[in-house]
Formats: sequence, C-alpha cells, structure tokens
Amino acid sequence: MLEISNVRKTFNAGTANEVRSLQGISLAIEEGSFVVVIGSNGSGKSTLLNAVAGAFTVDEGSLSVDGHDVTRWPEYKRASLIGRVFQNPFSGSAPHLSIAENLALASRRGKTRGLGWAQGGDLRPRMLETVKGLGMGLEMRLDNAIGSLSGGQRQALTLLMATWLKPKVLLLDEHTAALDPRSAEQIIRITNSIVARDGLTTMMVTHSMQQAVTYGDRLVMLHRGKVIQDFSGSEKSRLRPEDLLARFEEVRRADLLDSTAAQLLRRRYI
Repeated sequence: MLEISNVRKTFNAGTANEVRSLQGISLAIEEGSFVVVIGSNGSGKSTLLNAVAGAFTVDEGSLSVDGHDVTRWPEYKRASLIGRVFQNPFSGSAPHLSIAENLALASRRGKTRGLGWAQGGDLRPRMLETVKGLGMGLEMRLDNAIGSLSGGQRQALTLLMATWLKPKVLLLDEHTAALDPRSAEQIIRITNSIVARDGLTTMMVTHSMQQAVTYGDRLVMLHRGKVIQDFSGSEKSRLRPEDLLARFEEVRRADLLDSTAAQLLRRRYI
C-alpha cells in the first residue's frame, strides 16, 4: 500500500546549517497496517510524514501509494490518496466556516470542483450521524463555526475530515500532543476506532511511549534520519513504555560515545 524506498532529504545542503533529515529510509507498509513512529527530537519523524504527504520533493528515492508512484506528485495531487491530521488542532480546518461547511469541503477533497449545493443529497444526514458517533454532542451544532470549539472538539472533527473519504494512507503527526490529557485520551480512542473500523493504512508520529506500545500493530523508531528499530507482531505486543525508554537511553549513550571519540580524533590530529 505504502512503499518508501531509499528516501533521502537534506535541508540547506552545502551550508553551515545543513541538516540530513532522512538518510536512506525504506519502509514497506501493508494495507490496513497501523504503524506508530517514534524518535527523539530531530530524528526525522515529521520530515518522513511530510515526504509522504508531498510537502517537499525528496532528494533521492521513491514513494508509492496504492500502486501509484507519487514521488514527483505535488501535495495537492496526493490529497486524493492521503488524509492528514496535524499537531495543532487549529490546522487543517477553516475556523470561520461551520462544522457542516468544513465537512462538505472534506467530502470534495481531491475531486473536481464545480457549482452546486455543498450540502446537497444525503450529505447533511450523513454528517449528523457521523458527528454523533464522536459522542461529543456536536451533532446539534453543525452550523456553529468550527473556530468556536475547544481544541479537543476541533481535533476530533479534523480527524473526521481527514478520514471522510477513507484515504489510502492516513498521516497523524503528533495529533494529540497539544491537547490536555483527558482530550488526548479521547482523541486517541476515537482515532483507533476509526482506523480499525475503516481498515485505514496509518502512520502515527507520537512522543507518548504509552500510546506507542498500546496502539498500532507495528512500531518504527527513527534516529538521525534512519530506521534503527522495527517491531511488529508479538514482539510489538510485548513492548512496555520502559522498554522504549531504555532503548532511547542506549541511543543517547551511543551518541555520547560517538561525540567523545570524534573529539579525541580531532585533538589527535590538530
């Protein structure tokens, strides 16, 4: 379903600010798989999601979604195949439009636009039923501006917008990180329910070790733009938060050793 092959991306190449964000990442994600992506700050997590979404063109490698080579496709063209939810609850929706108007826009994502009733046919009743399923009481507020809602409510609706057309790939970029603990727990439960119900192929970036071990059927750990761990099946199901924290500590210590060795070499040849 999603093929990432030897993808590389360097920002500010050849300058003092050069950052090698992705260094030959290859991942094959099967249809319906829920992959959780973790890593320290700067490991390349969000950059990987941006590469799949088409936020920039990769330097090397290829990306394929549902059999389509999307490597050179612009972001707007990939929207017909990819749904995305960002960390900021206020991204991904139009604050001055109503809940119904935002969902109507989502129902046309990646499709040819024309003149017509935005909420015609059975769309309004479907909105009512789908929003009711969130359990937030928002089904009676479809004509309220989405910008008037709380962060958790808005993120739940953004999730509905991203999955309205059942995308081939769903990208979740730390979509609970900006929420209070109660709202975060509610949103991750809704996410898991939608992903399981629709069998969505999903990549979720998170900093929560509890979420990483609880959700998904596969766990990928990045470091310095490379995949350093890939857990699935029974190996993934046995993981505990402390196991992941221990692995992070191992990586940190290895980095310190590498840094110390580099300093010693510099001193030796200066």
